[in-house]
Amino acid sequence: MLGGCVNLLIFNSLLYAVDDLQSHQNTSCWLTLFLGINVSHSYGEYVFDHSWANAYHHFGRSYYPKLQSCVPFTPVTGPRILLRNGPLKEDVDNGILRCMKELAHQFKVSSLHVTFPTEEEWKKMGDLGFLQRIGIQYHWLNQGYERFDDYLMALKQSKRKTIRQERKKVQAQGLSLKRLRGDDIKAHHWDAFYQFYRNTTDNKWGQAYLNREFFHLLGSRMGDRILLIMAEDQQEPVAGALNVIGGDTLFGRLWGCHPRTYFPNLHFETCYYQAIEAAIEWGLKKVEAGAQGEHKIQRGYMPTTTYSAHYFPDVMFKHAVQQFLKQESSQVHFTKELLTFSGPFKEQNIVQ
Repeated sequence: MLGGCVNLLIFNSLLYAVDDLQSHQNTSCWLTLFLGINVSHSYGEYVFDHSWANAYHHFGRSYYPKLQSCVPFTPVTGPRILLRNGPLKEDVDNGILRCMKELAHQFKVSSLHVTFPTEEEWKKMGDLGFLQRIGIQYHWLNQGYERFDDYLMALKQSKRKTIRQERKKVQAQGLSLKRLRGDDIKAHHWDAFYQFYRNTTDNKWGQAYLNREFFHLLGSRMGDRILLIMAEDQQEPVAGALNVIGGDTLFGRLWGCHPRTYFPNLHFETCYYQAIEAAIEWGLKKVEAGAQGEHKIQRGYMPTTTYSAHYFPDVMFKHAVQQFLKQESSQVHFTKELLTFSGPFKEQNIVQ
């Protein structure tokens, strides 16, 4: 049995799909290595270090390439060192982490980054000289609800009313929502979703790291672990949300809509409420909606701490980043407490 969660085994399939595409067209500036990934930018990581890169550049030094241990484009917490459980696991863990640090010196890179490890791994990395960083994501927790209305009754009256109104507005627009899994996801669904995905990345001045082939490959390799929520207007797809099922968790990954349509509240329904309903129906414990978007809080997705670890061979720069992280961590803790206090749940349910 591998040490760690089922979700990492699921997202390894995602990693292999990304890697297969890169063997045909290396356009994302990610180069896979055995113990990490050599990257030449900071996009697709969800732990932002652009200010560190700018500081390096200010002093006439190159921040890129750097070493990265992660699942590309996927901000999901899970084990970053895959080992079998056994009496030597801790020693091997420590040995691998030391090897990763040595790689940073051998490749003469600016830094080594491990993003979204488990809290246990994160603490171990801190003991071995990695700088520790925290962040915030928004997760919905299933408190044993049997129906969506049971969840609504845990909310403050004003929040409950808002959610019901938002859902009614979607219904009033004549839209239908479909939850597709496995063989129910056809090629035309992936083609439509790819169009939605491109609309999202293009409108946000982003970069479309994933191409049409990737989504078809994802469906063929792990279709039974995919929940594709599609919204239709008169049987024509107009929006969609891609989710991955791993262990006891539903991971919300991507969202998009047709470039020439706009339906108020459809984003909330497709991404958040449909995911909650599916988690309740299937007995899942959690929905991870990812980073950013304080608007998720009022819909029941509460702030949760995430972790990353960073190693800098340059001692002076390490000290500068250490001071930065000390101040940032106190701000993150304060923000999380404030957001939790302002959450939508009744007093007795406020701590998720």
